[in-house]
Amino acid sequence: MIADRLRRLACAAATTATVATVAAVASASVTPADAATLNVNVSARGNQRSTWQDAFDKFKKANPDVDLKVTYITEEAYKVQMGGWLATDPPDVVSWHDGERMAYYAQRGLLDDLSNDWNKNGWSQQYASVKEASTYNGKQYAAPLGYDAYGFFYRKDLFEKAGIHGEPQTWDELLDACRKLKASGVAPIAVAARDAWTLAAWFDYLDLRINGNAFHQQLMAGKVPYTDPRVKKVYTQWKVLIDNHYFIDNALSYDLDSIAPFLVNGKAAMMLMGTFFSASIPASVKPETGFFRFPVVDPNVPTAEDGPVNVLLIPAKAKNKADAHRLLAFMEQPEINADLARGWGQLPSNSKAAEPDDPISKVGFQTLANTKGGIAQFYDRDMTKEMADEGMKAMQEFYNDPSQLDSILAHLETTRKRIYAKQ
Repeated sequence: MIADRLRRLACAAATTATVATVAAVASASVTPADAATLNVNVSARGNQRSTWQDAFDKFKKANPDVDLKVTYITEEAYKVQMGGWLATDPPDVVSWHDGERMAYYAQRGLLDDLSNDWNKNGWSQQYASVKEASTYNGKQYAAPLGYDAYGFFYRKDLFEKAGIHGEPQTWDELLDACRKLKASGVAPIAVAARDAWTLAAWFDYLDLRINGNAFHQQLMAGKVPYTDPRVKKVYTQWKVLIDNHYFIDNALSYDLDSIAPFLVNGKAAMMLMGTFFSASIPASVKPETGFFRFPVVDPNVPTAEDGPVNVLLIPAKAKNKADAHRLLAFMEQPEINADLARGWGQLPSNSKAAEPDDPISKVGFQTLANTKGGIAQFYDRDMTKEMADEGMKAMQEFYNDPSQLDSILAHLETTRKRIYAKQ
């Protein structure tokens, strides 16, 4: 069943990618030869496109001599096409992700070195907290934008109705909240399992809370066997929630766009997601929506967090690099960084940017600012792409049938050995 569903998803992604490619080609066919071209990924959630466009309009007003041509492409289609663009005929600037996802292309010589931009524009000071994630082999290849804190969005009114007093701080308190919510007739947790990366957030946090960030990064680097008991412990802890039916029914049928109404309409009480999701919550529901960090599982393990950074890159084969660098310098200004973060419901990565005023973003900002155990980039951004894809597919298989855990982990271990033997 899960295999059929995954095949259907692959076919849908391929179809979407084809449509997006046609749109991009059509757009490029009317682009002036000297224009600076830019591809950005957007979703239907919130104000992503209008936030981008507002920043680009400000850039064009400040730089009237630059002809900027922007192509907006849906997220899943964007992921499919990214490698092809960079290797063949890329635009001058692309939006992407920091960490391993950036390093994957830097290692292959497909990105322009931005180290000089970091030095002359003061980014090393303003973006000190995310410089490491933007660096490969001692050089910087990414211009940081906003980043997300991850935690639980929850409905305060549903908690109160179920007799839950206060936000869960420990794993036992989370399980108790789930029991009470289920008894009140509300699904405790919404998860968009059709988008495998939403399951990866669960794996990340359970591993960070059980085994700590040092172990997590070793696992992400392919240095720990998937048959290690510590990896299995993460899945068995997760299995408790699945076995008790604390997640919504048929979660593998829902992607993030289709899952949002569960929380908004009160059909589910919690969802583990990045702060960007706050932009999708209607104003009428926001007063009843809270946000708390992932609870402590082992008090002896320092709390680490996921804080993935979105970035802009200049492809090595870009034709108009002069204007591309001008655009990046503009986008990295503190006020623009803050505007983008505010519009996306994210956190500004520039240290000189104003602290967010959105209540949920404030909690996320303080969570990342005060974490003692380190900040990870997110499962598929901390790991080589091929292994991340296999790992997230395995998470969907596990979610569909947790009884197959041992065989799933054995398969992942075989895959790990194959992939990392090539590196």
